Amino acid sequence: MDQKLEGTPSVEIKLEGRTVVRSEIQNNWGTRLQWRLFKEGKEIATGPVGPETAFDLPDLQQGSYQVVVQQFHYLNYKKTPDGKFTDSKYVDICKPLDFTV
Repeated sequence: MDQKLEGTPSVEIKLEGRTVVRSEIQNNWGTRLQWRLFKEGKEIATGPVGPETAFDLPDLQQGSYQVVVQQFHYLNYKKTPDGKFTDSKYVDICKPLDFTV
């Protein structure tokens, strides 16, 4: 059975205090969703996006941050010997949100 990915998934995110809030996902492919948090360009955290529409940020030190919602784009089962997908990957489904603490 082939997976049919119709449309491009998209979501809007905004910061409300220490919480990142997302809209409903448009054109959801039904694959895994995750929040991805960066500090000054380096990934510091990831977490699953569940049915809740908010992500409470952890305690953050001073610096520049970016958060984005990603969805897994499955292409095939090809993996490296250590089990990482070679062609399938997470793709951003929103514009990254930049903020400073």
